[in-house]
Amino acid sequence: MPHPSVLLRTTEGRRLAGDQAPLWRAWGPYASDRQWGTVREDYSEGGTAWDYFPHDHARSRAYRWGEDAIAGYADAQCRAVLGLAVWNGQDPVIKERLFGLTNREGNHGEDVKELYFHQDAVPSHAYLRFMYKYPQRAFPYADLVAENARRGPEQDEYEVLDTGVFSNNRYFDIVVEYARRTPDDVLMRITAHNRADETAPLWLLPQLTLRNTWRWSGHANRPRLAATPGGVLLTDDVMGRMRLCADRDVEFLFCENETNVTRLYGLVAEGPFKDGINDYLIDGNENAVRRDAGSRCAALWRTDIAAGGSASLILRLGPDAAMADGCTGADRIFATRRGEADDFYEALQRGIESADMRLVQRQALAGLIWSKQFYHYDVYRWLRGDPAEPAPPAARWQGRNAEWQHLANAHIVSMPDKWEYPWYASWDLAFQAIAFALIDPAFAKEQVLLLLRDRFMHPNGQIPAYEWAFGDANPPLHAWAAWRCYEADRDFNGRPDHDFLRTAFNKLLLNFGWWVNRKDSAGRNIFQGGFLGLDNIEIFDRSSPLPTGGMLDQPDGTGWMASFALNMLRISLELAKVDPGYQDVAVKFLEHFLHIAKALGDAKHDTSLWDDQDQFFYDRLCLPDGMRTPLRVRSAVGLIPLMAVQVLEPDLLDGLPEFTEAATWFLSHRPDLASLVAFMGDPGHGARRMLSLLRTHRLTMLLRRMLDPAEFLSDFGLRAVSKAHEAAPFVFRYDGCEYRLDYEPAESRNREFGGNSNWRGPIWMPVNYRLIEALYEYARYYGDTFKVEFPVGSGKFLTLEQTAALLSHRLINLFVAGPGGRRPVMAAYPQLQDMPESEPLVLFHEYFHGDTGRGVGASHQTGWTACIALLIATRHDCISSNLPMAMPEEDPPAA
Repeated sequence: MPHPSVLLRTTEGRRLAGDQAPLWRAWGPYASDRQWGTVREDYSEGGTAWDYFPHDHARSRAYRWGEDAIAGYADAQCRAVLGLAVWNGQDPVIKERLFGLTNREGNHGEDVKELYFHQDAVPSHAYLRFMYKYPQRAFPYADLVAENARRGPEQDEYEVLDTGVFSNNRYFDIVVEYARRTPDDVLMRITAHNRADETAPLWLLPQLTLRNTWRWSGHANRPRLAATPGGVLLTDDVMGRMRLCADRDVEFLFCENETNVTRLYGLVAEGPFKDGINDYLIDGNENAVRRDAGSRCAALWRTDIAAGGSASLILRLGPDAAMADGCTGADRIFATRRGEADDFYEALQRGIESADMRLVQRQALAGLIWSKQFYHYDVYRWLRGDPAEPAPPAARWQGRNAEWQHLANAHIVSMPDKWEYPWYASWDLAFQAIAFALIDPAFAKEQVLLLLRDRFMHPNGQIPAYEWAFGDANPPLHAWAAWRCYEADRDFNGRPDHDFLRTAFNKLLLNFGWWVNRKDSAGRNIFQGGFLGLDNIEIFDRSSPLPTGGMLDQPDGTGWMASFALNMLRISLELAKVDPGYQDVAVKFLEHFLHIAKALGDAKHDTSLWDDQDQFFYDRLCLPDGMRTPLRVRSAVGLIPLMAVQVLEPDLLDGLPEFTEAATWFLSHRPDLASLVAFMGDPGHGARRMLSLLRTHRLTMLLRRMLDPAEFLSDFGLRAVSKAHEAAPFVFRYDGCEYRLDYEPAESRNREFGGNSNWRGPIWMPVNYRLIEALYEYARYYGDTFKVEFPVGSGKFLTLEQTAALLSHRLINLFVAGPGGRRPVMAAYPQLQDMPESEPLVLFHEYFHGDTGRGVGASHQTGWTACIALLIATRHDCISSNLPMAMPEEDPPAA
């Protein structure tokens, strides 16, 4: 791979680094894919968000906190949103938002039931491309709901392809592209391809929606859209005067972005309402729209598209003063911007010989960019209610997120999946940030700092977890993300950003203190933390009071904290280069790490979670009667201590004599701690030193489990639970009750954590990524002197670097086309892979079947799954470049 700075030689790279970069980011794909069914739109007494604001209300009910759209493109406050809307002449409603099942309706939880793909994007949003597959028959809303309700959790999900609505290629491929002339001048091109063998009608009606910012406060100054010769004039206090025009004669229809209280609540009121354009087109209700003005408009164009043919419509939204030439030259702008996107990715992917890997990486990064969203949620105002609205139920003050009244978010945030998870989650965001750092380090750094700001981080130092429960604990990964983004930015720009690193470090000191004070219940350097993002990985819900009473000591919580301490140590050593005072802070984190290492791993210590019998780390149940018992579930929980490793270069230590002297004294003074880790007295490859929770024996034992196909190693990565539990489920009996954990390689068979999230066997990208990264770090210390059998039982012994590379290769094989052109991740969509022009379309799922690699869970989770882009880059640019890379190739397994 080329040096990251080569991106700066491209037009897009210069755009990102130039003075106008903030202006280019002022517009982007910022509308949600789903605003209904979210916590922030929920004003119910019991916090039943899915029921309070269902999909059926979305077309008629004004949102309070945001907007949704298909392929939405908006300003950074979502005050004006462009989005796709279409009608096939058969549907009961126009298609203006993506349909899916709620948590209760889906047999595996919430689930989007549409076919759409993020095909391309650049970080400045100067060019984006999106594809939506739209049936020519009536969309099977009722069938999808009824059949999924009939199916149990042990059955497959019923998908839109299974309904037969796409049979005989009776569908349109609708491609939406955005290109910017200038930072505030947006072109939208919609191209519909008829894949059927007969002519079919299509109504295109792309919409411009003004977010309702006036209803909730009663503020008189409201933005307006008004018909003018040749287009629509937008006037707004913030955006000024903008104009919308089309490249052909269209019919502009207007309504108000206001709730249809007549339809929903039976009240008498004068429209037109939010659903006016729908009611005009579907029902022929002339009174549902206006022709002169409103706060929502559509550019209606009906066309008949011949078999195999296509039709296109272009819109332009820009400053009124610059719109004299309308859409003239639009195709040239699209060609230019797409060419710039090609140049950017050509520079990024130089050295990646496989065209298919380049395609996968580019689509992964496109999905990551498309998943940016304007996230607006002011908890205090949400609890209190709005001046112009009825007061919410008083019980909400003791309900969800009531302890987070300081939280007031109105920012662009990278989302895990804008339909299934249209809200941020802190550990997801850490992975998203490091993936962004590959292409846009400035935005990556911004995302890391975002959750550390006063309107996000709790005054007590806790980082918000996720919208449904900000007070839950996600793994503490922000220090790791800050360091990785700092390194990427330094490579990109050629200079270190110590101000960013210092800002992140100072806020993370507060967060570290929160973990120590809140999640180490007995002050023993053994941490709890709840589910820590791993959901149903244990026999109990770890985030709820245990049915047995007592508490659970967690090797994952303790391993994450050891890793947190090492990340803070490394950051403080970097800052000590410019401020020697940080050397004392580095010693503090060294000491804290060593105390955690002793508590977790010293077999003579009663806190140890290492099991000598099985040579593995286990959760330990501490019962009220004083009994302590390990819960012998072999899972990712026991592998996470592997991730706590930091290798230090000799020149770094030579340049920080105060730290080196203090560390040497401390380790000689406390040999009981020094014996647990390799450090000052054990120089490794290249005279490096290593801090790790594992010395050689335990590292070997854990890797023997991890790399065993009968346990964690799959053809497509590492499973979350050992396959050994398929034949030997873990069973725990207590007080007449039985608690059980089986190996479940795909969808969950229970409804814990919503049912669509399963950690009992599938392959998850975040854990795999961190374990691969850890192996590369160990390789920096051990060089080629440490070899492991890969796979266990094969008789082949590889270096740790080769092992990491082959694990990466297996994860990459989830996405690349294998024998017969099939992609394992797409195994649930055999019909799709046979549809015209669909072979290069890739989905990036939340997790993957532990045996087959089939995509499972959220289907557009190019949040942390975008880390595949980093693994593809690493495959061609080994992290430890000073070690010779001789990676044995593996043939991809049959899909």
